[in-house]
Amino acid sequence: MVFQNLYLARTAQGTLTLENVALTEIAKQFGTPTYVYSKQAIKDNFMAYAAALEGQAHQICYAVKANSNLSILKLLAQLNAGFDIVSGGELRRVLAIGADPKKIVFSGVGKSSEEIQQALQAGIGCFNIESASELDQIAQIAAVHGLKAPVSFRVNPDVDPKTHPYISTGLKENKFGVAFDTALDLYRKAAGMMSIAVKGIDCHIGSQIIDSEPYMQALDKVLDLVEALEKEGISLYHVDLGGGLGITYKNEVPPAVQEFLQAILQRYVKRGHAHRTFMLEPGRSIVGNAGLLLMRVQVLKPGASKNFCITDAAMNDYMRPALYQSYSEIVEVQANSSPSALYDVVGPVCESGDWLGKDRSLAVAQGELLALLSAGAYGMSMASNYNSRNRAAEVMVDGSVCTLIRQRETIEDQLAAELSCL
Repeated sequence: MVFQNLYLARTAQGTLTLENVALTEIAKQFGTPTYVYSKQAIKDNFMAYAAALEGQAHQICYAVKANSNLSILKLLAQLNAGFDIVSGGELRRVLAIGADPKKIVFSGVGKSSEEIQQALQAGIGCFNIESASELDQIAQIAAVHGLKAPVSFRVNPDVDPKTHPYISTGLKENKFGVAFDTALDLYRKAAGMMSIAVKGIDCHIGSQIIDSEPYMQALDKVLDLVEALEKEGISLYHVDLGGGLGITYKNEVPPAVQEFLQAILQRYVKRGHAHRTFMLEPGRSIVGNAGLLLMRVQVLKPGASKNFCITDAAMNDYMRPALYQSYSEIVEVQANSSPSALYDVVGPVCESGDWLGKDRSLAVAQGELLALLSAGAYGMSMASNYNSRNRAAEVMVDGSVCTLIRQRETIEDQLAAELSCL
């Protein structure tokens, strides 16, 4: 098969390797379940955006929610990434790895007063405001602290991204952003506030989008609004088109980053906006295909109508199939010539929704290893302790070196955070 991560391959002996490290060796050293990432794949994915935007004033703000491991954030900061955050916790993470606060944008529909104050004092680059009440809240807090809050509005362009409804964010029935027909009035109001500095405009229409056309529609609507604001003397410094470019999980064919951005930038420049900083907030397309979930088969359980392959990874480790009915390739770490059978790959969690893949043809035995591919985004960042399970370890592969970047959680770690009521 053709692996979407270019650094994933099989040796002549049939062993799956990431860069120059065999997954069997990673399992031996760090155990399972474990998330494993290719450092080179992450770098290549990010640099594809940087290369496509060369010559245009730009800022690429990685969407931290996709994967918030400190080592991954630090790697991206070293590549000159900015960061798109959605919580005070994510702000603490990016500041902890030495990110430039001016390259941080703060999105999210329900920022708390504490989070706003924390971001103002850190000196972030911009708040992406998502409601009229949030504008008032930020203005009030900034005034109390004698600060001027840099803001843009996340405008909802009512564009259908043609993706899963749970990850569609740009339609008028979604909770995100401000309605397009109210945006002009909100900008007028913000421009007249002493503690507000209007900096730009933002939109984000969804995630796992594999068609460029919705982006073109959103861009045109956003630029229409920018031009209307310009006529009223409200000049914007940046235009942020958000993130959401999809990756290949099964047979999706998203546009290459260069192809995707070429058409967008041509439209952007043609309409006379090249002098404004162009911003993006990619996440999944940077880390998604760069990571996998390594797991071990615990039990093979034949049934009357289904065969079950029960692994030591579960829905608490990788939530996307249970949440979105999503698909990820699952492959044997050690290829063999044994007869294959159809299995539902499931975990040991006490839920019928605890599945990782259905009707998968696998040649596998109890105790052998499997790899769930394209798991670098929304895998570990959505993990939980459901059933009091410990969260997985994380490992970064760099050539022939693999480094533990997150220790496997223990039950002692879980219990230490809880207070006895006795």
